[in-house]
Amino acid sequence: MSQAQLPQGETALEADVLQADVLIVGAGMAGLCAAVAARQAGASVIVLEKAPPAERGGNTRFSNGAIRSVYHGVDDIDTLVGGLSQAERDRAEFGSYTREEYFDDLARVTQYRCQPEMADMLVENSRETMFWLHRQGVRFLPLYEWQFKLPDGRIRFSGGSALEAYGAGEGASEALFKTAEHMGVRILYETKARELIDQCGTTAGVVARHDGKDITIHARSTILAAGGFEANVEWRTRYLGPSWDLAKVRGSRFNTGDGLRMALDFGAMPFGNWSGCHSASWDLNAPDVNELEYGTVFKRDDYLEGIVVNADGQRFFDEGADIRALTYAKLGRAILAQPGQVAWQIFDKNGAARLHGEYRVKQSARFRADTLDGLVSQLEGINKAGCLATIDAFNKAIRTDIPYDPGKKDGRHTQGLTIPKSNWATAIAEPPFEAYAVTCGITFTFGGVRIDPTCRVLDEASLPIPGLYAAGEMVGGLFYFNYPGGSGLMSAAVFGKAAGHSAAQTALAQA
Repeated sequence: MSQAQLPQGETALEADVLQADVLIVGAGMAGLCAAVAARQAGASVIVLEKAPPAERGGNTRFSNGAIRSVYHGVDDIDTLVGGLSQAERDRAEFGSYTREEYFDDLARVTQYRCQPEMADMLVENSRETMFWLHRQGVRFLPLYEWQFKLPDGRIRFSGGSALEAYGAGEGASEALFKTAEHMGVRILYETKARELIDQCGTTAGVVARHDGKDITIHARSTILAAGGFEANVEWRTRYLGPSWDLAKVRGSRFNTGDGLRMALDFGAMPFGNWSGCHSASWDLNAPDVNELEYGTVFKRDDYLEGIVVNADGQRFFDEGADIRALTYAKLGRAILAQPGQVAWQIFDKNGAARLHGEYRVKQSARFRADTLDGLVSQLEGINKAGCLATIDAFNKAIRTDIPYDPGKKDGRHTQGLTIPKSNWATAIAEPPFEAYAVTCGITFTFGGVRIDPTCRVLDEASLPIPGLYAAGEMVGGLFYFNYPGGSGLMSAAVFGKAAGHSAAQTALAQA
């Protein structure tokens, strides 16, 4: 049995020098897909996981499991979920999501800055990768939560993120860990990669720190899949800008930019939107860094059902600009720019009735009153008169001649306001009223390194660094300013799988 095929899960090492065909740094979706793909190609594989076993899995563990891919209709959904019941078929209009629609959504929300070759790789491989994940043990369910709810109780799918992993991100993570371990992938926990080994300009593995001492892992191919720098306070302030040290971290505390630092030190080209990130509306009562026991309970993504105001009592973005999946990931940045880095989501009885369950958890920064005056009086630090005036102006500006329709982008908008609400505008009028204090929650950063179509990392002269690959959040050039919901897990799977296959081919050819 080779070093890379020893029993899984050990936290103590029997040697200071290890060897494998392919070494992977990071065990989130990208790293695990790379590990499985490399083993399928015949390579021996070691994965370094900075976290202990109980916290393994990177940001994937904190995800709600939504995954965006091309699908051709209900038959694709039926296959991926393992069979739809007749009731499910009757209840939902699944539609389809074409490659053209995926390209359009990706281009539009990134303001047409996403790199065409990367967008092409993501979109063209998304459907096949979903079926590959299914074969690796990842189970899926229809993602009813993000879809249009019709008045008769049926659901119309809005395209794209039609499926979620069974058990959310944790379910996807555990399924891939199980598959990787069964295939003989060796996973070293509580092992932090420190630097790449430079062998005459070729990467030959890494030096890592485990149990207080340095160990050397030699490999013919090394894949960096260690995530972004969202949990690194200093880097957030350096690259994202002022006040980002105050953002709350929605995901793993272990994503501190280790892989990016090692790659840049080796001469990799920085690439993509280094001042951008996925950031959403997050409950003000959430801890500064999320914990696995909480998962996604602090997300506050139902702003479409009401209005959002800042400490001046003013609205500051269009709550109905588009469907939730195409707007929520940029809302955190907007909140962070407000006075005190705080905002309040305000709903009346009807809007509150449509809120998802995470709004009701006991930790919520929730306020409730039978009058608007009583509600706003509870919101500490807000301009009460300004807020009440904003609500009154909003209610009067709604085009009530256009019917409200939660089953589509209904065009029911406001008229005459500086900042409109373009769809689903309904009056804040029916008591009781509710408000939720929110701030910015950062999920992952967009800046990374540049790769070629085989996921080889490029240096500052745009030449491949021999033996070095990257996948997942570490790859720059795909997301700018915003991202289509569910495309983070999808890109991790697509690029992780590709990196694993390419790295294994190179390693085995050298062997």
